[in-house]
Amino acid sequence: MGKEVNGVSRSRFEMFSNSDEAVINKKLPKELLLRIFSFLDVVTLCRCAQVSRSWNVLALDGSNWQRIDLFDFQRDIEGRVVENISKRCGGFLRKLSLRGCLGVGDSALRTFSQNCRNIELLSLNGCTKITDSTCNSLSKFCPKLKHLDLASCTSITNLSLKALSEGCPQLEQLNISWCDQVTKDGVQALVRCCPGLKGLFLKGCTQLEDEALKHIGAHCPELVTLNLQTCSQITDEGLITICRGCHHLQSLCVSGCANITDAILHALGQNCPRIRILEVARCSQLTDVGFTTLARNCHELEKMDLEECVQITDGTLIQLSIHCPRLQVLSLSHCELITDDGIRHLGSGSCAHDRLEVIELDNCPLITDASLEHLKSCHSLDRIELYDCQQITRAGIKRLRTHLPNIKVHAYFAPVTPPPSVGGSRQRFCRCCILL
Repeated sequence: MGKEVNGVSRSRFEMFSNSDEAVINKKLPKELLLRIFSFLDVVTLCRCAQVSRSWNVLALDGSNWQRIDLFDFQRDIEGRVVENISKRCGGFLRKLSLRGCLGVGDSALRTFSQNCRNIELLSLNGCTKITDSTCNSLSKFCPKLKHLDLASCTSITNLSLKALSEGCPQLEQLNISWCDQVTKDGVQALVRCCPGLKGLFLKGCTQLEDEALKHIGAHCPELVTLNLQTCSQITDEGLITICRGCHHLQSLCVSGCANITDAILHALGQNCPRIRILEVARCSQLTDVGFTTLARNCHELEKMDLEECVQITDGTLIQLSIHCPRLQVLSLSHCELITDDGIRHLGSGSCAHDRLEVIELDNCPLITDASLEHLKSCHSLDRIELYDCQQITRAGIKRLRTHLPNIKVHAYFAPVTPPPSVGGSRQRFCRCCILL
């Protein structure tokens, strides 16, 4: 073999002769052509491979296939396709997304693991055929793996987490959302051997309890993102351990974890000042007291989902308006105690003029057109949700639009006189979005 240039031997360039009449092939060095091809997507590369023999060599060179996303072709992807790609790419491949490729199973991924040992990012989200066998293959052959997405791979168990902990110590981000067979034993094995974990997505892992969170808090000091949505068994005890052990935490989702109280907000305020995203939808025990502590200590908050935090009042909005100048997205849907006065403070707060982009006020019955007046100076406001706000009128929305002409307003106006029910059963109405 001749000397390599960007992964292609010079002997492979010998087929570019004067008989190739294409001007581009005569004018540009083959190394430069190869570099140009490296920016093309999968479809374009395959098309270029059909142009000529010389372009076929360049387009199908493994160095051009370092990042592959097959999501757009998910219905057509079978195991043999993944096997062929892995043989062509070999050690060049760094990132592969097979998200939603239902036809790919353990056998193909074993071949892939053997051929692509430098893989760093792999998405198998929704590949429901795979089992613990795939994680065993990754553990054995892919020590450089950093990001792995196994969301909705429901056959995954604790054995997968134990295998990954043994063979993939560089793991930084793992998504096992909806892998509901995972328990504290798997989490314990994982975090003990992967101390560099920065992102952990455990949404829908319903068997997890506080004991699992204690292991995370004890072994993951670099954790930045944690998603525990609908992990309904967790309580303050486990989450406080997370706050005390993970001071770099920037994003926390505990929506649907109905057992948590203001103690979590106090712990975040005391230990996690860098928190930027907090999702606590349907956590109905949280109150103004907790959010006051949070706002006064966490000034980098950008996104908050407080939907169905039914105990909060205007007091929370007052604190956010004073202490959280970076707030961009705020959901207050079903917070039925919020009034125009709270929106007034928010609209005149430090985040209002240049930062606030989205505010959701669905099912806030005390909100009136006055709130829209208070928001008209929020020049960055891109979207407002007003479903079932019975005191909001079309005229009020029209006035808001004179100040913010590009704003998207989603509202629902119930008929004045509902049609009579048929057969004694209660009629259900379609709550379609009206874009005004």
